[in-house]
Amino acid sequence: MAISVSAPAHNCGLTVGVNRSVHRLPVHNVNLIPQPLSFNCNLSSPPYLTPTFSATSVSQRSSAISNCTGIESTVVSGDTANVLDDVQVFDLNGQGVPISDLWKDRKAVVAFARHFGCVLCRKRADYLAAEKDKMDAAGVALVLIGPGSVDQARSFSEQTKFKGEVYADPSYRSYDALRFVSGVTTTFTPGAGLKIIQLYMEGYRQDWKLSFEKDTRTRGGWRQGGIIVAGPGKNKITYIHKDKEAGDDPDINDILSACCVQG
Repeated sequence: MAISVSAPAHNCGLTVGVNRSVHRLPVHNVNLIPQPLSFNCNLSSPPYLTPTFSATSVSQRSSAISNCTGIESTVVSGDTANVLDDVQVFDLNGQGVPISDLWKDRKAVVAFARHFGCVLCRKRADYLAAEKDKMDAAGVALVLIGPGSVDQARSFSEQTKFKGEVYADPSYRSYDALRFVSGVTTTFTPGAGLKIIQLYMEGYRQDWKLSFEKDTRTRGGWRQGGIIVAGPGKNKITYIHKDKEAGDDPDINDILSACCVQG
């Protein structure tokens, strides 16, 4: 008995073939999530194939790996969580703290900036801070981490008046642990260029002094960031978005669903 199952890329149907006969089952506006198939096959009747799948509305699709329905789960490996436990970041007073302590006893939205001078990161700060009242109501902290020095973090905080907590990661180890992408080809893209033009028209500005400091030029300038929702619990990361290019902000509703909507 030959069996084939296929789902077209445009998600408009499921094709099932059994003994060279093909049946087309209509499926409207859904994404198919593969599940085990069950079979009913005996000698007295033709073989039947019963596919089992779950469907998610296109309008509910998430652009990141997340628990957008509010279901608590861990989406990073234990190895990643263990590495993060050894990463130290520094507050604006230069006080070091293990990064996982930022969400050990609370839930937190933690944004990772490309670097402290980045105009796109300044927009990210505002984009998240605009929803801080919802995070406060849910008891969720808002944190921003940037690769660089405490002085750079302090300049960023003073310039942006960011409403959340700001930390510096001079070792860049949190970015390595979370496997954020890096490279010139992820920095200079048509999409990033258009966003920069739009942000300048809105009044945002790059801090070129911070941008051209040595460590930023050689390390942080080519590294993209991301956003996680973590805690309470040092090893509990329930949402992660990794920027595919500079300025790749996820839908704010995905973040709010992960951090502030009860399951």
